[in-house]
Amino acid sequence: MIIQPTASHFIDGKYVEDTAGDAIPVIYPATGELIATVYSATPAIIDLALASGTRAQKEWASWTATDRGRVLRRAADIMRDRNHDLSVLETYDTGKPYQETSVADATSGADALEYFGGLAASITGEHIQLGEDFVYTRREPLGVCVGIGAWNYPTQIASWKAAPALACGNAMVFKPSETTPLCALKVAEILIEAGAPAGVYNVVQGYGAVGASLVTDPRVAKVSLTGSVPTGRKVYAAAAAGIRNVTMELGGKSPIVIFDDADLENAVSGAILGNFYSSGQVCSNGTRVFVQKGIKDTFLARMVERLKGVKMGDPQDPDVNFGPMVSERQRDIVADYIKKGIAEGARLVAGGSVVKGDGYFIEPTVFADVTDDMAIAREEIFGPVLSVLEFDTEEEALARANDTEYGLAAGVFTADLTRAHRMVAGFEAGTCYINTYNLAPVEAPFGGSKQSGVGRENSKAAIEHYSQIKGVYVAMGDVEAPF
Repeated sequence: MIIQPTASHFIDGKYVEDTAGDAIPVIYPATGELIATVYSATPAIIDLALASGTRAQKEWASWTATDRGRVLRRAADIMRDRNHDLSVLETYDTGKPYQETSVADATSGADALEYFGGLAASITGEHIQLGEDFVYTRREPLGVCVGIGAWNYPTQIASWKAAPALACGNAMVFKPSETTPLCALKVAEILIEAGAPAGVYNVVQGYGAVGASLVTDPRVAKVSLTGSVPTGRKVYAAAAAGIRNVTMELGGKSPIVIFDDADLENAVSGAILGNFYSSGQVCSNGTRVFVQKGIKDTFLARMVERLKGVKMGDPQDPDVNFGPMVSERQRDIVADYIKKGIAEGARLVAGGSVVKGDGYFIEPTVFADVTDDMAIAREEIFGPVLSVLEFDTEEEALARANDTEYGLAAGVFTADLTRAHRMVAGFEAGTCYINTYNLAPVEAPFGGSKQSGVGRENSKAAIEHYSQIKGVYVAMGDVEAPF
């Protein structure tokens, strides 16, 4: 099985190769097999991409917003037409089951391209009357934007960052995660096929040093990162040195609070989506599940029963619904956290083992009797490990839910909607859910507070992060001066 791309990079509308960079092996997580090799961008490749983006951005910004929108909407149509092939590639790149990638990855990318394509023509300024004088504003692009992707949703993230950036008239140089480098190249291909000028969306591969070079280049006006909090701190600091705009969508240790009046099946379903979808490799996952004391045992029993529906195996099999970790390293990180949970006194209710054989599979794992000070309740694991914490009162649940440096997401399950709205008002999190979890429609803003990031992906809010306002004062009479 070889999925070797045409070349490592996509610059100025075509594939570009330079094997002088460090080799980046692409491993299929389901088997551990090498399926491709790409090469990290050299300084020459980085310069070529930024020069191409700088030139193309000026042309792209001169287009009418309606014309830019048409390109994005055509790209969305192409992406949907190729959903099967893109989903197969995403599964090879990440190991996520085709059952999931076929409905949640390229489809989400297409939604973003369509949404921002439709929104492009509405990106306008305003008129402010000041007596006879007036001010008008122009909403203008920032210039060349750098996007740095995470490995869990490579097609989606490449599209989520491209769509608002391009709708506003920017160009983008996108660096995928070195763990999943394949999918973004297809996004670049599709944008060119849809009519975007060469250079408007370039893809370069690389490890952290490539990202650092992009973030600190004086030609870059904006940096958008999806990644971990430690990476975010480094990128944010480097971008700040150049007074660059940033969007940071970082990690989390999000709470799901389940009251005893909640619909049990819905609550269990929400906890499954918030812990085991994508094998737990989702930044907004609700890995601290606070369950009110009266239903804790019932909740745990039903969760164990539902986990019997897990089917591991070849992720390309449409019947398989649970895939491997993205890499051997990530599997080992998760396995170490499971050991810590047991050592710290949490009660293992389900799973807990690395699956023997090929690939990087680990069982969906449930811990009970977890306390707030345990590592599995404090630190982001990024794997299929669910921690159940018991609580008595609403006030207690809210205080404990907020007792974290993170603030990406939070959810509540209850039949009392007044209480539900009190809880989401009190949650210190940027993305909240009532009686559901982990949905991310492009129409809604997505992002965090505290250490989980700054800015928002998606929705009209994203336009604010990829554009700037210019105010123009127009005088209708003479100019007065003191002398």
